Amino acid sequence: MEKNVLAWLEKSAEKNPDRTVYEDISESITFGELLDEAKRIGSAICEAGLSGKPIAVMMGRSIHTIAAYLGIVYSGHAYAPIDSTQPVSRIEKILGLLEPEAVIRDKGTEGKPVEGLLGNVKSFGFEEIRSHEVDNERLKAAGASLTETSPLYIIFTSGSSGRPKGVITSHHSLMNYIEAYAGVMKITEEDRLCSQSPLDYIAAIRDIYLPLLRGAYSFICPKEYFMQPDLLNGLLNDKRITCVGWSTSALCVLSKLRMFKSGRPEFLRKVCFSGSVMPAKVLREWQTELPGTEFINQYGPTEVTASCTYHRIDHVVGEGEIIPVGVPYENYKVFLLSDNDEAVEQGGYGEICVAGCSLALGYYNDVERTGSSFVQNPLNGSYMETIYRTGDIGRFREDGCLEFHGRRDRQIKHMGHRVELDEIEAAALASADTAEAAAVYDKEKETIWLFYSGNAGVKELIVGMRGFLPGFMVPRKVIKMETLPRLANGKTDLEKLKESF
Repeated sequence: MEKNVLAWLEKSAEKNPDRTVYEDISESITFGELLDEAKRIGSAICEAGLSGKPIAVMMGRSIHTIAAYLGIVYSGHAYAPIDSTQPVSRIEKILGLLEPEAVIRDKGTEGKPVEGLLGNVKSFGFEEIRSHEVDNERLKAAGASLTETSPLYIIFTSGSSGRPKGVITSHHSLMNYIEAYAGVMKITEEDRLCSQSPLDYIAAIRDIYLPLLRGAYSFICPKEYFMQPDLLNGLLNDKRITCVGWSTSALCVLSKLRMFKSGRPEFLRKVCFSGSVMPAKVLREWQTELPGTEFINQYGPTEVTASCTYHRIDHVVGEGEIIPVGVPYENYKVFLLSDNDEAVEQGGYGEICVAGCSLALGYYNDVERTGSSFVQNPLNGSYMETIYRTGDIGRFREDGCLEFHGRRDRQIKHMGHRVELDEIEAAALASADTAEAAAVYDKEKETIWLFYSGNAGVKELIVGMRGFLPGFMVPRKVIKMETLPRLANGKTDLEKLKESF
């Protein structure tokens, strides 16, 4: 394995300099052009004589944003994507943790409130640094400082009490995951990808780095296309997209919007989904409409470099079927721990824990939280073995396949009973007329709320859930919505729902 991601770019650029690597709605860039642009950006940063702190990137959904990431890597730094459209209060918290010495910005951030948060942070205008002269000597010196374990990027995720967490990932961890994923998905230079995730979100790394490794193509799709199935279908066919790695919520929304009424992605042969539990009825629809397409479920948090397990679905799923999250990717170790930090027997439930070379380096500028999540394996008393405790509950089936059974923090004590909110959501989604469902708990009033969207009536849904749940688990408050609020990563915004209490 090469020691950093730049080796992938250089090899692909040498082999196919004129092949398009990335395209967005307005322009495209070849491997050769990408290499040149990244080196120019890296040279400009090197000339500034910065320290080794990470460099923030505040740019839009563009092919040049990726060039900025790679340019930062050429300068010997780690990059930290920040979505400038987030609430100013959240950006302020992120910048407080990151303490960047510099930021790369495009014209889209000019005049926005975020400008007032940057203070003495050195600001690079993208248009200026992309035309800087390449300085190979400086780039060579900067590259000499990079090792396998050097930080590559810092991606911020939500944290407790509204305090973001900056997950630091090394070159080695990213490269191990991308190579393992590419093997499972059988990615070749003939594949054409379509990126759905925000570029500051962990899932985007697949659409960024797979092309560099395998010489493939990636289209950076505008997010509004995922609310207009006719446009999306047209784009997927026009660009001859063969493989996608999308969030479960994106597939669910497209199903709700009746994507297949307006056509079909004729060239799509491989679909990977992740991020949340896939309702069997939604997957069944996709399988039925695209019979020649392979579907793969994957599971894993940002802290283990996107995903740690995968499951290749080999049959058309039945209504209400539990879709496993599968087996570990290569070089991952996945196991369960009991509440007493003991091994869990086959078929038992426990917290999903992960070890291996794809663990993150920790949380940036947050030693306390790093120490509580990245810990010594309690089953190993012989040598140091760091594991990540996911906080998720899982069960290994007799065939060795892992099932996901919700979050530990989604378990509540209600009317003297232990209740899994995910089980309530599953009961709601068992109705063919329910598109989305989210259960939340008002601890103060000891009330279970259910928010949902779809064609089912409230009374009809409650009656249906009583066929799956004991009385104490049936929500007392059931609210029908046009659509559930979503976070930038596609997951349901539970905090927004709690405002209804």
